[in-house]
Amino acid sequence: MNPAEVATALVIEETLGDRGSYRKVDDRLYVIKQGSCYVMINIVPWEKDRALIRCVAQLVKGVKMSGELAEQLLHLNSQLRFGAFAWDPADELILFIHSILGGATLDRDELIATLTDVALIADEYDDRIIKKYGGQTMRELLEEAALDRMLDADPDRFFGGAEA
Repeated sequence: MNPAEVATALVIEETLGDRGSYRKVDDRLYVIKQGSCYVMINIVPWEKDRALIRCVAQLVKGVKMSGELAEQLLHLNSQLRFGAFAWDPADELILFIHSILGGATLDRDELIATLTDVALIADEYDDRIIKKYGGQTMRELLEEAALDRMLDADPDRFFGGAEA
């Protein structure tokens, strides 16, 4: 990692560590949870000596994009103070994304404001989108995956074999 990425990681860890509400996935990726959404905080190298922080919340998966939904998301984008809704057609996924400059000039208050806004917007709008257009929240998808994993698990592994 370049020095700006290292400085960015330190500010993220110091800022989030005070709150105890994050998980470090690897050197450049952190996750926080807010209600039914998760915000991924990714440190992105920029040139040789800079870094960006890209905050991405996955709001709704499995929603079909329509003209009405696209128009509503674009209208919301024009009303927000920062960040934007986005569409990933490959995964039928609505995202909320915002990036800020990392490195030595990264301000804790700016980081907190960014993470708070991204998390609150995502948590507010995932339910609204699902109610009108369908799909699932990220929390629902993770819970389903965990349940599937438990149901598919080998029961002998938990009970020490088939001995009676």
